Amino acid sequence: MGIEKLIEIMAALRSEKGCPWDKEQTPESLKPFIVEEAYEVLEAIDEKNPEAVKEELGDLLFQIIFQSQIAKERGEFDMSDVIDKIATKMIGRHPHVFGDADYKTSAEVLVHWEAQKKREGKHRDSILDGVPSTLPSLLRAHRLQDRASRVGFDWDAVDDVLKKLDEEVDEFRAAFARREKDEIEDELGDIFFVLVNISRFVKVNPEDALRKTISKFISRFRYIEMAAADAGRNLSDMSLAEMDALWEEAKKK
Repeated sequence: MGIEKLIEIMAALRSEKGCPWDKEQTPESLKPFIVEEAYEVLEAIDEKNPEAVKEELGDLLFQIIFQSQIAKERGEFDMSDVIDKIATKMIGRHPHVFGDADYKTSAEVLVHWEAQKKREGKHRDSILDGVPSTLPSLLRAHRLQDRASRVGFDWDAVDDVLKKLDEEVDEFRAAFARREKDEIEDELGDIFFVLVNISRFVKVNPEDALRKTISKFISRFRYIEMAAADAGRNLSDMSLAEMDALWEEAKKK
């Protein structure tokens, strides 16, 4: 079964005799589902579950087809236009694969990529333009820092960034001592931004790292909850030392 079948299904759902819910949807009402499905794909990838990845990619593809069907009904574009657009873009941005250009390194490819996007009108006055403001903050910071680094605005080594982290932590301590709420917020933001820079230097996606830590926290905290329930106790009645001991058990397991 090819993508054409899914397009037919979507058209049927939006038809006069289709599903009432599907017929009511608009590009705006579907926005949360696009975000949700994208994150479910990431979760399945993190779990290293090919079957789940396959299913979640299908759900995400369905959202793309949904948007395309609505656009087709409005006379704007259809799924074929979407595919043609991305195919043309990828061919144009990879002349070393589909043309005569000769790029030996990833760095050379990125230089061409940025130049091609400028020719496509993707950038305006700044190399930072084009990074969506709706991205999660950690990912957006990572993308912006990466853009700036391509023109040489960057640290020389990770040790330099670690020194900057120490400096920002000291500034946060000073702001906290003064109990200045706005200043505390600013300094905490600076710490997050430097941590993102560190992640970039060690080639770790900060959004992925934090998401995995959150999953780890949930797993370990659930262990504490289950252990307490098995002992017939409520968490609210346990001391921090008791919960911390269970936390250490969870880490070992």
